[in-house]
Amino acid sequence: MTDLSELAERVGAGLKQRRKTVAVAESSSGGLVAAALLAVPGASAYFMGGVVIYTRDAKIRFLGIPEKTLDEVRSSSEPHAMILARTVREKMGTDWGIAETGAAGPTGNRYGDAAGHVCVAVSGPVDIVTTIETGKADRAANMQAFAAAALSLAEKTMNKA
Repeated sequence: MTDLSELAERVGAGLKQRRKTVAVAESSSGGLVAAALLAVPGASAYFMGGVVIYTRDAKIRFLGIPEKTLDEVRSSSEPHAMILARTVREKMGTDWGIAETGAAGPTGNRYGDAAGHVCVAVSGPVDIVTTIETGKADRAANMQAFAAAALSLAEKTMNKA
């Protein structure tokens, strides 16, 4: 968690300063983004909720994403990450949504993405999505890298708004 602390503190401070809120939908980072944001004192001022949606069923049941949408847009893709970010923002009624979807490892996923592949999205007044490839098979290291990428993108995006 130490590597994520500074990023989360900056994101949290920016949200508090602007009086904005955030919700998080995570998959391959396993809740590390939410945990990092919640570790910042005063998180209740900006953090409204988070969900680890590791399976298709979780996306349907927790976020209410229609099966048809999931059939049309494959997981571990930029469009899928943006759907997650927008959906969690809308469901939670927050100013910002942060989401990620990828392959933590040690092997790739069923879509042909190698371990270390992640798509990260931030949705709010400004929407941004990006793909990161760590090139590593280390699951725990990738999870940390994915969470750091999500927080970094959130900081960058929120500063543009």
